[in-house]
Amino acid sequence: MSSPERSGRSTSEQAGQPTLRRNAVGLGGAVIMSAALMGPAVSIFFNPQVAAGHAGAATPLVFAASLAVSLIVAVGVMEMARELPSAGAFYTYVVRAIGPRTGFVTGGLIFVAYALLVPAELALIGNFTAEILAGYGIHIHWAIISLAFGVLMVTLSLRGITGSLRTALILFAAEVAVIVLLSAIVLASGGANGLTTEPFNPAASPDGLSGIALGMVFGILSFVGFEAAATLGEEVRRPRRNVPLGIFLSLLFVGVIYVFCTYAEMIGFGTDRVGALAEDAAPFTTLARTYAPWLELFVGLAGVSSIFAVIMNSNNGIVRILYAMGREGLLPRRLSQVHPVHRTPTAAIWAQAVVAAVFTFGVGFLAGPFETYVYLGAMLTLAIIPVYVLTNVACVRFFARRADRRVLRHIVLPVAGILALAIPVYGQVYPAPDPPLRYFPYVVLAFIVVTAVAATVIGRNRPVLLSRAGAVLAPDEPVVREESAGGV
Repeated sequence: MSSPERSGRSTSEQAGQPTLRRNAVGLGGAVIMSAALMGPAVSIFFNPQVAAGHAGAATPLVFAASLAVSLIVAVGVMEMARELPSAGAFYTYVVRAIGPRTGFVTGGLIFVAYALLVPAELALIGNFTAEILAGYGIHIHWAIISLAFGVLMVTLSLRGITGSLRTALILFAAEVAVIVLLSAIVLASGGANGLTTEPFNPAASPDGLSGIALGMVFGILSFVGFEAAATLGEEVRRPRRNVPLGIFLSLLFVGVIYVFCTYAEMIGFGTDRVGALAEDAAPFTTLARTYAPWLELFVGLAGVSSIFAVIMNSNNGIVRILYAMGREGLLPRRLSQVHPVHRTPTAAIWAQAVVAAVFTFGVGFLAGPFETYVYLGAMLTLAIIPVYVLTNVACVRFFARRADRRVLRHIVLPVAGILALAIPVYGQVYPAPDPPLRYFPYVVLAFIVVTAVAATVIGRNRPVLLSRAGAVLAPDEPVVREESAGGV
């Protein structure tokens, strides 16, 4: 009799219980899952000015360096996704290569990263939309807007992954068209003082390499989500091909957009006016007003669509992690409940909705909606960096004794990715940034300790649970696509 691990089928599937819909999306869906979660417009609208406060005119260099680091880190992720396609993604990779206790910690960290991304973006979309409406004399409190988008998020998530990704595709295409067009107009006009290569010179950072390193916290934040396609490992067609390829294509495409648009942004403001950029809450709106007034409304709409695309895809990613860990008993099994018709993890969706509401409105009312985005964004970046590190360690260990091991892909690049990720961590601890940012690394470290202790307790008291961790993979054989599944 074949085991769930060997057959790639979960015990619930073998027992006839509903599972995630197989073959629901294709390569395009995998690309959009990752690309839309990175959110080109929202990252371009709200991250460069924060990075510029530390890296100065070298902000485009920060994004170019962050792209290079992300591409290196992605190699280990892609290799593991090719071998172990699963809704559990990082959690499954680390469990199978390092061990279930470390996998439990990884699952906890990815939960923090994705779970905090949803409220960060919900607070941001409420604040940003409220400001746009205020410009037209319509005054609505940001919390009401955030709540409305939160309800829409849950509704689309409950209806199914295909509809969510189709929505993300439309929003993604619209946002990219607007920000690339405006950037091209700025560069074609020569910007404030003409074109220059200064933004790619490390010397343009007033705080030197430490300023670039701290700026990379927000550069890396802009790329958080490149791995999101991995959570579709049980729902995408040909997962061993389409998941790694989707990760690579989305990362490269979005990364080029980041470098192009941040360069245009710096040229538009002028390298001698970095302070104005750093203090501008909506620099791309300022650029539109200066260089293409007819685009100003479209820039605002692109920002809203981008933020919501990030909300949708980050929510889709985290609920699948919760579903996988609940299915294997490392979290309450109720989280593995799947809707019999829509084949969506309904209990995990509602659980994440509660978490999102608590942080969106709890932190939002205490610190303010934009500060909520900055603080939670910095926190989730620090949480996901250890996940990337552990995944690359898992890659080295997984292929260490295999005949198909390749030195470059399975040793050199994963190790290089681990070392490169030390740069943004260094920027967060030395020199110590202003409070509360300086405390966040220690909060994440404390969380790691707590989850490690929890994993140890589970291992001693319920070892059977850990022995099943990471066992369920997508099936190798092709599955006939259901007529109602659609495809993206």
